[in-house]
Amino acid sequence: MEIVVNGRRSEISDRFRAHVEDKLHRIEKYDQRQKILRVEVEVTHEANPRQHDKAARVEMTVRSRGPVIRAEAASTDQHSALDAAIDKLESRLRRSADRRRISRGKHRPASLAEATAEVPPELINPAPDVEDTVSRDVAGVHVEGDGPLVVREKTHEATPMTLEQALHEMELVGHDFYLFVEKDSMRPSVVYLRKGYDYGVIHLDVSE
Repeated sequence: MEIVVNGRRSEISDRFRAHVEDKLHRIEKYDQRQKILRVEVEVTHEANPRQHDKAARVEMTVRSRGPVIRAEAASTDQHSALDAAIDKLESRLRRSADRRRISRGKHRPASLAEATAEVPPELINPAPDVEDTVSRDVAGVHVEGDGPLVVREKTHEATPMTLEQALHEMELVGHDFYLFVEKDSMRPSVVYLRKGYDYGVIHLDVSE
């Protein structure tokens, strides 16, 4: 299991790198099941003194032969943030391992189909009125109108999966939405967390 520790806006000491490796021994018991190849740890220090309670943030990404699993935590210092992030990571690894032991079909949540049957209207945005607006190109993107724009582009490899698999992987990375390609229809889709414990799903019908 390869462990990579990087600092963002800060230098990481050899002593802390060794501390991270020692702490990550806790997840080695999942290595046989998950086939963990690499653990990426990024430590960020917040320069703003008003953010004292979140002065250090630790983000951890486990790359294995299975789904990517992520966890992050912030605290007053990098040691306590590391402990909190590892606690979350271990919980998600345990959940993934437990799921592998559950036989398919008998233990699926009965409410998935009902929970994903509707899309809230607030997610449907009307087309903006671009008449008489200023047009410009920013970072390779054509923009109509005024206002700041932040562009961040990422490309991920996608393996077609079922809705149930997408929900599971969304929980493993700790996000409230997950973009995937639906296995049966091969449509780009997004599953998202609604209020409470309900989920929603959006499908895209691609036309020429």
